[in-house]
Amino acid sequence: MATESVAPGDYRERPSRLTGAVVWTRVATGAPGDTRPVLPDGCMDLLWTEGRLFVAGPDTRAYVPEAVAPGRRYVGIRFYPGTAPAFLGVPAHELRDRRAELADLWTAAEARRLTERVDDAGDPMAVLEAVAAERAADAEPPDPLLAHIVASLGAGRSVARTAADAGVNARLLHRRSLPAFGYGPKTLARVLRLQRALALARDGMSYADTAATAGFADQAHLARDVKELTGTPLGTLLGGGA
Repeated sequence: MATESVAPGDYRERPSRLTGAVVWTRVATGAPGDTRPVLPDGCMDLLWTEGRLFVAGPDTRAYVPEAVAPGRRYVGIRFYPGTAPAFLGVPAHELRDRRAELADLWTAAEARRLTERVDDAGDPMAVLEAVAAERAADAEPPDPLLAHIVASLGAGRSVARTAADAGVNARLLHRRSLPAFGYGPKTLARVLRLQRALALARDGMSYADTAATAGFADQAHLARDVKELTGTPLGTLLGGGA
């Protein structure tokens, strides 16, 4: 999932060798856009910046990053929804709406060793990706139910149909979703619908057609959901009307 879940600036990303993940880098410019809200997207990120490794947990609302001095560099790997907990060894719901230091999740010695490894690298992005690949290789194989949940809800299917198609009941679906995504399937569906709608609107589709195509009841429902999840009116978020 290649949605932008970091604030803009001099931002670049590419697909990772880890399935579904994206590696990215950003250099703060000091421009107003550097602190644009980070929108919920169902993903979690492992980030490095100048001697610090930390994790951005799954967001249920927009996160506004702190302003930093121009030239500050960030490197990150954004995990496909549901895959980060196996890498981190921490249930996603414990990190919901949080930015947590890696040293608070792993041993201080391990976090320090990895931080120094990235600090000393000529290419921090490549090293961070290598660290993630090493951890992923030692993790349990991904649960196929999680991929089904993301694909089904991401396509606009209901939670009930998603559960039925997987051969599980809604209660089990919810129980499996919390540690994987940080919240239940209804919230995940809402977040994925938001991202689906924003992609359509940014491609030039009218707000009314966007609402219908993305699965909202009407344009007012779209506008209301965008405001609740991002804290910003739809027109402002997208930089104009449609």
